[in-house]
Amino acid sequence: MPRSPWYITRTDDALTLSRRLPARFDLAAETTLPGGDPLRLAHQIRQDMWRALQSLRGFAPAVEIAAAGEGLRVRAGGQVAGQVPGNAAGRIAEVLDSPANRARWLRHAGFRPDTNRFESGATVKNAHKIAAEIDKTDESAP
Repeated sequence: MPRSPWYITRTDDALTLSRRLPARFDLAAETTLPGGDPLRLAHQIRQDMWRALQSLRGFAPAVEIAAAGEGLRVRAGGQVAGQVPGNAAGRIAEVLDSPANRARWLRHAGFRPDTNRFESGATVKNAHKIAAEIDKTDESAP
């Protein structure tokens, strides 16, 4: 079975999904979400961010999700090999602030208001299966 091309780094209260190690945020935007499975959220956010910035040469997406009070703090962005356009962080912020995106991410992440906000259904054993399921769609599709 092929290995997922994404690195998943976990700490006690945070999860980082990145294309390269160590994850680097040359550009980033932040938001908060009420909860859900952090790995599923990270993959969904990464896909939408990639769609918005796929024309940015040398872009390697990264998403960090950390517990923050009653919800989750999301930092999305990544590493850029080259010049960063002035509007790139704004484009990421638009992706993060889109009500349609946020609703879809929370549905996909299984958010229920009565559950723990930072529990992931993914384990080290099945993370590649979840990533493969999420990555079934082509990233370069509009």
